[in-house]
Amino acid sequence: MAKNNNVWKAEIDLVNSQRREKVKEAMLHAWNSYVKYAWGQDELQPQSMNGVNSFGGLGATLVDSLDTLYIMGLEDEFQKAREWIATSLDFNKDYEASVFETTIRVVGGLLSAYDLSGDKIFLEKARDIADRLLPAWDTPTGIPYNRINLAHGHAHNFGWTGGQSILADSGTEQLEFIALSQRTGDPRYQQKAEKVITQLQKTYPSDGLLPIYINPHSGVAASSSSITFGAMGDSYYEYLLKVWIQGNKTGTVKHYREMWEISMEGLLSLIRKTTQSSLSYICEKTGDSLSNKMDELACFVPGMLVLGSSDYDPEKAEKFLSLAKELAWTCYNFYQSTPTKLAGENYYFNGGEDMNVGTSWNILRPETVESLMYLWRFTGNKTYQDWGWNIFQAFEKNCRIDSGYVGLRDVKTGEKDNMMQSFFLAETLKYLYLLFSPPSLISFDEWVFNTEAHPLRIVTRKDGQDTEPTRISVAKPLGRKQGNEEQN
Repeated sequence: MAKNNNVWKAEIDLVNSQRREKVKEAMLHAWNSYVKYAWGQDELQPQSMNGVNSFGGLGATLVDSLDTLYIMGLEDEFQKAREWIATSLDFNKDYEASVFETTIRVVGGLLSAYDLSGDKIFLEKARDIADRLLPAWDTPTGIPYNRINLAHGHAHNFGWTGGQSILADSGTEQLEFIALSQRTGDPRYQQKAEKVITQLQKTYPSDGLLPIYINPHSGVAASSSSITFGAMGDSYYEYLLKVWIQGNKTGTVKHYREMWEISMEGLLSLIRKTTQSSLSYICEKTGDSLSNKMDELACFVPGMLVLGSSDYDPEKAEKFLSLAKELAWTCYNFYQSTPTKLAGENYYFNGGEDMNVGTSWNILRPETVESLMYLWRFTGNKTYQDWGWNIFQAFEKNCRIDSGYVGLRDVKTGEKDNMMQSFFLAETLKYLYLLFSPPSLISFDEWVFNTEAHPLRIVTRKDGQDTEPTRISVAKPLGRKQGNEEQN
């Protein structure tokens, strides 16, 4: 006898509730390990049971974890972290910081904690660190230098780029700096970040695909450098779409959507399929030649396509949704194709063959589960939840040790490394938790995620009204009692 819909729904609700609690327990294990062995430092090295300051001693894991703790209803842990930020977080460091990493992790993490809790200490600290980053934009074109000394304000580029600025590092501060101007009423942050987009618009290519190196003095992209939706390119394209969403899709931010749509047409030109299993993948491009290589980092693309698809006309929306599903299947197979069921860092598709792992480490990255969360929310297809659960179980089996979570040096052998990346707590576990939560928790109608999975409130932008301080209503975390599932 067929089960009625209510019985099915109750069973799905129960499974999701159980999975959600398992992810929450994983977050507590990661967090408590950090508290015990690396409190106040940037990241935990679980095997040696000590902390390391990979980002200059800014408490990166602590700041990155704030909104995850809040969303999961871990109030005591959140308050302990808040007290450290209020009393011990000091940005006056003689340290050469990455403008990109500091923005997405620290500025983004603090702003998200403010948007969720309404606690002004987070906004004050976000402003403090952003003020220290601002001189990086003082270039002839406004394309920022990508490194800056937090104490002295001296900015420059990484030596290995030959003095060039990196596309993702220069085009992934807009969400955070616009939000900061909205929350404080100070227009400087938004003006600096948006000038980058204005500059790039001047010589925007017809396919919307930009090489990863840009000259900060001329504003011209180096045509000899590669085009990629993986490392050093990825989040630039993501932010074109998300700044448009952040501004509530008004005319003031319409040019972001227009630039994104041009770039998505360019993306289509990079899609190829394997002859063996018809797996779709995204090529990289240098000059006129394509490389059959795809980073796991590029697995954010299915989620981005889903997020942007609904504002196309129906035919084009279906085209991009279909591509998102195909790419998500490839990304899931990045995981399923290895002995550990965890993805390598990148894959090659030579001669039409199915994937071969290239760089074989796994550092607990979030991009695939991020896309699965978007696909589940937009389609309601629980297959994406099951895929995410399989990935979570592989992390639990291979990466969990008594003193935290570690990555793998090799997904083929399972050899462990000695680092619990801050984004594992900020992104991977948060997206997994949301994958098994009601879509009303951090609703896409009210929030947009930065590239470190920090949700920022959507605020309608209108000409001439961008710099009024924005009143933020406090969000309620998902407590133990709110567990019923809602479907779109």
